[in-house]
Amino acid sequence: MTSRRRFLGAATTLALGSVLGRNAVAESLRTGEFTVTDSVPEIIFHNGQITTLDRANPVADAVAIKDGKFLAVGSDQEIMALAGSATRIVDLKRRGVLPGLFDNHTHVVRGGLNYNLELRWDGVRSLADAMDMLRRQVAITPAPQWVRVVGGFTEHQFAEKRLPTLAEINAVAPDTPVFLLHLYDRALLNGAALRAVGYTKDTPEPPGGEIIRDANGNPTGLLLAKPNAMILYATLAKGPKLPLEYQINSTRHFMRELNRLGVTGVIDAGGGYQNYPEDYEVIQKLADEGQITVRLAYNLFTQKPKEEKEDFLKWTSSVTYKQGDDYFRHNGAGEMLVYSAADFEDFRVERPEMPPQMEGELEEVVRILAQNRWPWRLHATYDETITRALDVFEKVNEDIPLHGLNWFFDHAETISEKSIDRIAALGGGIAVQHRMAYQGEYFVERYGARAAEATPPVARMLEKGVKVSAGTDATRVASYNPWVSLAWMVTGKTLGGLALYPRRNLLDRETALRMWTENVAWFSNEEGKRGRIQAGQFADLIVPSKDYFTVAEDELSFLTSDLTVVGGRVVYGAGDFAPLDDNPLPPAMPDWSPTRTFKGYGAWGEPDGAGRNSLAPLQARAAATCGCASACGLHGHDHARAWASSAPVSDYRSFFGALGCSCWAV
Repeated sequence: MTSRRRFLGAATTLALGSVLGRNAVAESLRTGEFTVTDSVPEIIFHNGQITTLDRANPVADAVAIKDGKFLAVGSDQEIMALAGSATRIVDLKRRGVLPGLFDNHTHVVRGGLNYNLELRWDGVRSLADAMDMLRRQVAITPAPQWVRVVGGFTEHQFAEKRLPTLAEINAVAPDTPVFLLHLYDRALLNGAALRAVGYTKDTPEPPGGEIIRDANGNPTGLLLAKPNAMILYATLAKGPKLPLEYQINSTRHFMRELNRLGVTGVIDAGGGYQNYPEDYEVIQKLADEGQITVRLAYNLFTQKPKEEKEDFLKWTSSVTYKQGDDYFRHNGAGEMLVYSAADFEDFRVERPEMPPQMEGELEEVVRILAQNRWPWRLHATYDETITRALDVFEKVNEDIPLHGLNWFFDHAETISEKSIDRIAALGGGIAVQHRMAYQGEYFVERYGARAAEATPPVARMLEKGVKVSAGTDATRVASYNPWVSLAWMVTGKTLGGLALYPRRNLLDRETALRMWTENVAWFSNEEGKRGRIQAGQFADLIVPSKDYFTVAEDELSFLTSDLTVVGGRVVYGAGDFAPLDDNPLPPAMPDWSPTRTFKGYGAWGEPDGAGRNSLAPLQARAAATCGCASACGLHGHDHARAWASSAPVSDYRSFFGALGCSCWAV
């Protein structure tokens, strides 16, 4: 009789699969050739269609997990043979399975502290719905609290193709402060918010920003970044904050929303008004109590212009690179290293010129980081900024070799091939995000469609072999929804339906998925530890709501996760997998939180209410928006093409609103 110990030896055998191949593994299992110490899986997921991203073992049926890692990956027969009497068995019901998604650039620490305060318009496709959400939230928000709509959306996602006017906001909120942030280009404040922040006729113009005024010099409520967004950050920071207990609850709800969308890990890029260690108290407490459900590696972001060197001298002497554990740990410096190197990405205004002192200030900080072997990330939208920063990095490299530091640029929308080559030569990387999905129309308006064809040139970066991965830059510039990013890389379209990229700069679905999984591991210095479903790696996996590889392109951005597993723990379950959910949360706090009603992306908490036009593909929503009693037999309600055209299509019940569609007469 074959011993339990010999059966358990199959775990080691399967871990060698990438070396020996599937046939050799199967033979070793049959003969019982390998033996190891007692290692019974804690949980087995079987009867799935698993995309592993392990090129030696690309498809599997089942996985065995122990101590938060994949113990074995293989066929149902192979993996089920490892089960012990205490092993938990989960049937995947032949559903597709992917590695957990890993965001290379987001702001979860800051976003979590405020999530329960924010009315999210992420994914809402109708301004009418968005304004109704605002009206309803105003009605239940107590003084002196604000209603905040803080990023994650663009006017182009709305059927109406516009933002609300100040008059419309004031009409629904005459007394409750409302702050609405659109990307990093503007904020809209109603009269009550202007009174709350104290902006008057006598308030001076902020550096790099503008307070729009009426004929009498009084602020209207419109704040513009020109191009410096500090006026937007500073104004938002004046709002009331949640108490500690509520911030803990808020962060847990934000992580659960990320889990619902299949996110199992992030790299937090710091942020303005996000001080270390004060603003990390909540996430540290959750880490200490084992309540983190999204693995988080954090970068430290300098907070005070002209004092950046002092920040990093202090931090490199008190913080050890990589300190923490596999759920919460330090990841280096940035994305702000020095304020003189920050090129804000407002494509509605001209590209900013970095000041002449940029190189000197940046070199001081980079030398500190290189000497202490801290990796860094640097926000850089334009190639002109990247070129000047590379001059500094190459200079430092002559004295302190940068090899092995895993430093990288963020964003890089207009990077040149020469700069890509220089980054590769220095051993750096490029972290791209889907900001163009939100701002593509503005870029095309300023620079032209031809210039937008490679913004950024992701496919070319991959061809050249430079380290490159994907993320969101949530929560203010873009949404935290990873599927919007994946859809953008595959289709090249903005949220407004504008096709930005030719076929040569689009990615196939597997390559896009690798950009969100195994490729990100280099950016957190965890290559070989995460990003694939492979023995020895973190046991993070998801079951998308529909098959990622076969679902129609226009449905990619509407995917969610029906099962999300982090370290072998089911942190989110829906549908057939709901009973497995091991992450119950108390209701969102406070009791008037928008999160209680609308939940998250696309107002999914109200599928028949606020989310009714947001939770289905674009073509179906367009037909509903038209108001016709029946589908058009001529054009099939192809409104997405109309929206991207120059025809006057803003009135969807008019002839041109349907782009000459015969249904106008129905």
